[in-house]
Amino acid sequence: MRNPLALLPLALLLAGCAAAEPEKAPATLTVWADDSRAPTLQTIAAGFERDRHVKVKIVQKAMGSLRDDFVSQAPSGQGPDVIVGPHDWLGKLVQNGVVAPVDLSAKAAQFPKVALDAMTYDGQTYGLPYAIESVALVRNTKLAPVAPRTFDELVKLGRKAKYPVGLPVDPKAGSPFHLYPLMTSFGSAVFGPDKRLELDDQGGLRFAAYLRGLAARKVVSTSMSGDVATSAFVKGETPFLVTGPWDQPVLAKSGVPFAVEPVPPAGEAKARPFTGVQGFYVSSKSANPILANDFLINYLGTAPAQKALAEAGGRPAAMTSVRAGDGWARAALDGVPTPNIPEMDAVWADWGLSQLAIINGQGDPAAVTRQAAAKIRAKIGQ
Repeated sequence: MRNPLALLPLALLLAGCAAAEPEKAPATLTVWADDSRAPTLQTIAAGFERDRHVKVKIVQKAMGSLRDDFVSQAPSGQGPDVIVGPHDWLGKLVQNGVVAPVDLSAKAAQFPKVALDAMTYDGQTYGLPYAIESVALVRNTKLAPVAPRTFDELVKLGRKAKYPVGLPVDPKAGSPFHLYPLMTSFGSAVFGPDKRLELDDQGGLRFAAYLRGLAARKVVSTSMSGDVATSAFVKGETPFLVTGPWDQPVLAKSGVPFAVEPVPPAGEAKARPFTGVQGFYVSSKSANPILANDFLINYLGTAPAQKALAEAGGRPAAMTSVRAGDGWARAALDGVPTPNIPEMDAVWADWGLSQLAIINGQGDPAAVTRQAAAKIRAKIGQ
């Protein structure tokens, strides 16, 4: 019979090895966010860390460089697991293969169609929305007690003030974003469902003529920048302002009694602004994709998290159950997602310059619009 004491040194050795084996470090999720969202994300991440025994590292990045840094670093595995940003990044992110599809089937019913459409590219959903925004009409209820039904009616009412309306026009880049509701009311769009450029369709040409008319009547001007427009409204120099929820803090502090409503149409169709959607994306190169999706769906996709994030950014929440039914939200829900295709990057400059030429009376509006569209088609290969 073997002496059990003879096995003791071996048992002690094995026990010592087991005790010396280091504990496995918890998995780490890295999230890139800008300064306006990082603090809120840190609070949400604390619950995820507690429940999942995972470390979440929130890295604060400048929004201006976040997308391009992600595109350059993700392929080497040096980028984050999750990023936050606008939906119109999506085309470039998909084109570079740095984001993975996200299964929102369990959450889809909790979001409006415009938010889900914005996070979809070629039939695949790639992001979790959390906020929506668009331009709307801010009306001084003292100077204009009744909401105008059309843009022409708005102009007529606004003639009683120094400026008919505060409609921002960048003197160097034009105003495609702020003018888009009026353009869509003529039945036009920047891109059609088939991704073909439509700026110079019949509706677009009618809008170009209308824009020249607005400039001739001094309703729009290149001297009316965003800051000038907001200042004019706050001073009571105009009863109307076309802006977005980013101006809400200034408006709230101004003491001006105001209401927020969708921009009224100039043409026969509904005025539909560009709707921007903010959301979260999962890196296709994430070392922890299951955890990253868990964090998105089960933590960032909850009502408390959606509410906190939307409030931190000053935007209406995307999730229907926590979204306030105010004018900012109504306007955004009426809108269409800003195109998230890569070709959109090549559109803004020529489009905006054509608007400047029309406003400044340089050339026939239809010819200017067609020339801009031709330049854009040459750039995007259409």
